[in-house]
Amino acid sequence: MSEQPVLLNSLQMARFVARGFLRFDGVVPEEINRQFLAEVGEVAEPEPGRKVMRAFGELLGQAEIPEVAAGAPLSATYPQGSAIRRLLDLPLVKGAIQSLVGPDPVFDHHFLHVTFPPAYHEAGGGENVSQHTHQDSTVDPSKGFDLQVMYYPHKVTREMGGTRFIPGTHLRKVSEVALGRYQNIRGQQHMVCEAGTLLFLHNGLWHGGGVNHADRTRTMFKIRMNPSEPQVRRWDMATLPPPNPRPIFYVKSAQPESVESILMTPEPWFEQDTGRLEFVNRIKLWRHLSGDASYDADHWMSRLENPARA
Repeated sequence: MSEQPVLLNSLQMARFVARGFLRFDGVVPEEINRQFLAEVGEVAEPEPGRKVMRAFGELLGQAEIPEVAAGAPLSATYPQGSAIRRLLDLPLVKGAIQSLVGPDPVFDHHFLHVTFPPAYHEAGGGENVSQHTHQDSTVDPSKGFDLQVMYYPHKVTREMGGTRFIPGTHLRKVSEVALGRYQNIRGQQHMVCEAGTLLFLHNGLWHGGGVNHADRTRTMFKIRMNPSEPQVRRWDMATLPPPNPRPIFYVKSAQPESVESILMTPEPWFEQDTGRLEFVNRIKLWRHLSGDASYDADHWMSRLENPARA
């Protein structure tokens, strides 16, 4: 009998709404990490004239990861006993997925990301460059979102060029082509982590893969899933406190951490004035997820919706 999911609490949900991600370091047991890497298999050694994409194709051909049609139930996607099935059955993982996209989400796609070290590019005559900054398939303006789970089955060092991402960018839907020109943005983070680390990402978060300067391949497995039910009040609602009106700008003492303090914390890349638009976007998303159309933080929406200003 599988263990019950551990749902996210309200502060974790607020962090996801505000920053577009939740990170859990080293939470996948090493046994599952080893099994996953064994199921993927070893990449062949560098060979003169062999392009990186050919080496990657050969790796995909041997990997024990199923081909799955988009639209299948996530619960029916991976065979029992496989590393990914075992990962998805972990209480923390089940709880995070249920809190963000419901108990039985729809499988969208998965992908095995492998970043090769310099020796492979030199052997194949290719260039070792970072991936452009992008959003993943942002194609609609809906209030909801897809969830992307990024799994790091082995230790990632800074030299290996782990995934970079820019917290708080998920609510800025822009042209992916326009994003591609940006490589370094204030506040960006790079995945340097222990084996078994997970990132749960809003599909709109700006991100990209870094350059691998190490002497071994870097592997990351990503699963994208769609909600099958409204994403409303899915987390541990017993942890949701009432809204906490508080002073803004002129504050004499430190405020305790709350949903409001998290939603109103700016990112380093926020502009002084237009960055406040992100506060409004966060409040709108929190309203959607909490099912409370009247929710406000620090009076931002109340100011905009004041009927006396109509």
